[in-house]
Amino acid sequence: MGAEKRKTETVSREELEIQKQFSQKVGSVISSKYAEKPKACVITYGCQQNVADSERIKGMLEVMGYDFTEERLEAKLIIFNTCAVREHAEDRVFGNVGSLKKYKRENPDAVIALCGCMMQQKHIADKIKQSYPFVDLVFGTHVVHCLPELLYKALTGRKRVFEIPDMDGVIAEGIPVKRDNDAKAWLPIMYGCNNFCSYCIVPYVRGRERSRTKDDVVNEFKQLVAEGYKEITLLGQNVNSYGKDLIPRVTFAELLKELSELDGDFRIRFMTSHPKDCTKELIETMANCDKVAQHLHLPFQSGSNRVLKAMNRHYTREQYLELINYAKELMGDELSITSDIIVGFPGETYEEFKETLSLVEEIKATSLFTFIYSPRKGTPAAEMDDPVSAEEKSKWFKELTDLQEKISGEQMALHKGKTYKCYVYGKGKLSDNYVAARNDGNLIIEFEGDESLIGTFQNIKVIEPLTFVMRGEIVKEK
Repeated sequence: MGAEKRKTETVSREELEIQKQFSQKVGSVISSKYAEKPKACVITYGCQQNVADSERIKGMLEVMGYDFTEERLEAKLIIFNTCAVREHAEDRVFGNVGSLKKYKRENPDAVIALCGCMMQQKHIADKIKQSYPFVDLVFGTHVVHCLPELLYKALTGRKRVFEIPDMDGVIAEGIPVKRDNDAKAWLPIMYGCNNFCSYCIVPYVRGRERSRTKDDVVNEFKQLVAEGYKEITLLGQNVNSYGKDLIPRVTFAELLKELSELDGDFRIRFMTSHPKDCTKELIETMANCDKVAQHLHLPFQSGSNRVLKAMNRHYTREQYLELINYAKELMGDELSITSDIIVGFPGETYEEFKETLSLVEEIKATSLFTFIYSPRKGTPAAEMDDPVSAEEKSKWFKELTDLQEKISGEQMALHKGKTYKCYVYGKGKLSDNYVAARNDGNLIIEFEGDESLIGTFQNIKVIEPLTFVMRGEIVKEK
């Protein structure tokens, strides 16, 4: 593989070496301060990209000498990795941080830190600075790799540390990772977004699109396979834009094909895709590569062309359906489709909402992620007229979820009696002695089995389809 030249700035080896030195300094501080290894609690909100960021945060903390706990009142370091996509997530952060005021007063040596997308917004950082004086450290999305230096300042200085640079972001390779799950792995392939959907804050807090080089992605993927991971999900705000900033350019379909040709028993998933950049080449790659899951998460957000234009989505209902129908043509019944929908976008009428309902009927998704519109300060949509009441939007929302529940039940029923190669990823919820598995189309099948099966592929026959999960039984080889 030839080395790619790139436009995106990469953190230098010298800077990474400086951070390693700060890691050692933090280690010296905490070892002199505590008789036992101090515990850190990292609380993550939002998307899988945030989960992946938290795994890198924990990787750095582990090198510095921290152990981990899920009980924040046991921790000497509490980090909230925040999400700015919806107001509800922000409210939860403020509530949970506020609840630590007493703990901080009783444990003044504990460090409370906030990072992630919320913190990249100036008005949020200012609110933390003014209303939460017991928070010691706040840092934005572009300086996660500087955590050792920032934490050292928070531990040794007398001033609170705020580091929220206004920049497009960088790529930092070689950051240690402490993964949350032994059965499946997240692999970020790019960061940021260039789309500027009118309702979305992500481009403002995550910066412009920047791709990791193909060599770096492939090398990390190989390492994951060598470590025994069998289900690996490629991450990006818009994975379909991968490689546009690399020279020579690499398409996401080309990367996917190269990864699928590597040796090993594994399955590749990816998210999230944007319809305007979803190509027939990508759909053909999914259909032709056995190791790529035949699950397409392709958010359409609205079935109305006028609303899509107001959302700045850059595709039409007809173009979206053309992609879905092409994918169904190539992958047939094995294809699983999921999507995102926003209900009650500013100015949306009930007639336009009914266009969304008709699109839901037409695509027959396995499941949908549905949200009532949440205004985000700093986005164009937040300034639009929004005459429909919250009560009316809630009625629309219920109409949508009732319809999708009916469709999901019908889609699940199609699988009764079929046997699938499934990856067992964790404990089940239907019964204490059940484990949970996922088939190629991202459908969950639970069955009676020992936890020793977690992390393996098994052939599972569907015996009872439910609405959002299926009950199955393991098929023993003869």
